[in-house]
Amino acid sequence: MKKKVLSLIMATTMVAGLVTGCGDSSKTASNNSSADTAAVDTSSADNTAEADTSSADNTTGDNAATESTEDITIKLFSNLPDRKNGQGLVEQMIIDEYMDANPNVSIEVEALDEEAYKTKFKAYAMDGMPDVVSIWGQPSFLDEVLDAGVLAELNESDYADYGFVSGSLEGFKRDDKLYGLPRNTDIMLFYYNQKMFEDNGWTIPSTYDELLSLADTINAAGITPVAMDGADGWVLACYLEDLLTKVNGDCRGIISDAVSNGDFSNPVFAEATQILVDSAAAGLFQTGYDSQDYGTAMNLFTNGQAAMFYMGSWEASMALNEDIPEEIRTNIRAFTMPVVKDGVGTATDIAAWNGGGYAVSATSEVKDEAIKFLNFMYQNDKLSKYGWENGVGMSAQDQSAYMTGNETELQLQILDILNGASSVSGTPINDCGPSAFKTSIETEIQSVANGTESVEDFLSTIGQSCK
Repeated sequence: MKKKVLSLIMATTMVAGLVTGCGDSSKTASNNSSADTAAVDTSSADNTAEADTSSADNTTGDNAATESTEDITIKLFSNLPDRKNGQGLVEQMIIDEYMDANPNVSIEVEALDEEAYKTKFKAYAMDGMPDVVSIWGQPSFLDEVLDAGVLAELNESDYADYGFVSGSLEGFKRDDKLYGLPRNTDIMLFYYNQKMFEDNGWTIPSTYDELLSLADTINAAGITPVAMDGADGWVLACYLEDLLTKVNGDCRGIISDAVSNGDFSNPVFAEATQILVDSAAAGLFQTGYDSQDYGTAMNLFTNGQAAMFYMGSWEASMALNEDIPEEIRTNIRAFTMPVVKDGVGTATDIAAWNGGGYAVSATSEVKDEAIKFLNFMYQNDKLSKYGWENGVGMSAQDQSAYMTGNETELQLQILDILNGASSVSGTPINDCGPSAFKTSIETEIQSVANGTESVEDFLSTIGQSCK
């Protein structure tokens, strides 16, 4: 069973091709603290009305040039506002390449951080979508989007040779029809400052009790143990998913039943939630974590004020980000959630899933060109290659061909974690139900974590939101 579960996130060819190695916002999902809008090539261009077709011919290599010379503008709505680092940089590199290969095409980018993005996405769903959009292949997001009919169907056979890892397309389908493409394989991690650990004689915890004991030691040294983005409830929900995996192992059936029945009375939920509550009370996270956002948490870690930072594998590019002091960025390493006492989950049962991706608007007036651009993005030498070269987590496509020997230690370590996984959690708990459930759990989890709401009331409230 574990091997079957693992195949949903890793291709056998990838494992075989990376045996010499030891690596997604997207928030999530990729996430960024800035809510500024980034615009690229905003010169005016006339849109060309295209035939209402749901697929376009594959474009490969340098054959991406359009047959028409008529000016075309593609509007891209992205959740990656940082265009100089990480996934935003990779996305922008591909956009620039496509425009160079297609001089008659302009691509205008509107980029917002994840929470602002999702809010505006809802408005666009009612008023008309941009041509290419960021999406998440998870029920809490995609079910309502598909119900609204705003995404174009894609021709799955177009992607037979694109190297998508086994099962990675499933979250982007309905009734065996494909409506989007995944970008990331996301893993929740504790990033840590290796030099700080070595200088202080701290060791990586193998059990959760050891993690809490280490937190006491780190607090005594006047340093924050774990920088936590608690203002965005999805991070705490992912933490809860991580704990559920250690308490019970595979929790997908339990979570699915609870969401379907609106009943979270299974003791597994209370146990994992209580561990979260006790951890916050013990000072594992920074003071005020429940109101501090992604940017604040990352800054605590990258400025050396926190020993650890809980976030997804999409942040592997921190090791290459020259805005981070060299002494810190070259010493960033990672480990997964430690095992819980008497828990079923092992050290290699990890919280991981295929994260965000892209889709095309069903009503786009340049749909053919938009799909050509989408297909160009996912060519084997684009997203996966550039993502690996820029240290951006793990792709949803086979990246084995892009090992160079120049990978960062962090990349190799994350890759080793993935290759060694015996099972993966799948979709995080907050994304396993309708949007009302997602809103409820991401709001209520802050209250239960900080002790202002009881565990029983928390579980009752999120259950009611499913009904």
